[in-house]
Amino acid sequence: QPVLKPVIGQLVSGDPAQRDGLKTGDEVLSIDNVQIGVWDDLVAEVSKAADRKIEFKVRREARDVQLWVTPRARQVNGQTVGRIGAGPEVHPALSKRLMTEVRYDLLAALGQAVERTWEVSVFSLKMLGKMIAGEVSLRNLSGPITIADYAGQSAQLGWLSYLSFLALISISLGVLNLLPVPLLDGGHLMFYGVELIKGSPVSDRVMELGQQVGMVLLFSLMAFAIYNDINRLLGG
Repeated sequence: QPVLKPVIGQLVSGDPAQRDGLKTGDEVLSIDNVQIGVWDDLVAEVSKAADRKIEFKVRREARDVQLWVTPRARQVNGQTVGRIGAGPEVHPALSKRLMTEVRYDLLAALGQAVERTWEVSVFSLKMLGKMIAGEVSLRNLSGPITIADYAGQSAQLGWLSYLSFLALISISLGVLNLLPVPLLDGGHLMFYGVELIKGSPVSDRVMELGQQVGMVLLFSLMAFAIYNDINRLLGG
């Protein structure tokens, strides 16, 4: 793990760091009069201050600035910690030194692609199952606004990050489309399976009820995802 300076390099839109006035390039000197030497010091002080206003002293363009930031409470491994939505500045040379590039020939690359697609699909289904079981918050659902925001952020990191994000979204949508919900392709496959087992088509009444249920489920899911998007934009 490299030693990182306490310099703000990334800000999450709408989170406390951006909302309360921190800017990229700010070097954090102290938090509540505790000297900050490295980024880990900053994380430690912020983690202890969930939902409590703390004083930041930062150096910005050769002058010292005083700010008050209120970290938002988050649950991490059963503990309440503070988060401000900021990441450290990491110089490209340091990132390059910490990464190893691996290249595959065509056949090996296809195998790796299939394996990675399978892993992402299984992970998506597990997360969906945990949401239904109440083990994961439904606030993790994202709609078109958040997707567009992350697409823009990934594009700023380069075309490879952008294509990787598009692939992730495509796989997630593919998994969602194959769920046994009427109106989706998975719902059609479910009806075909029932028809194969019983030896006759599903009745029109059942098809109509299935489509109504599927429409309610899909619109409810869409409405909740958009609600989460708007809530994030408003900083809720």
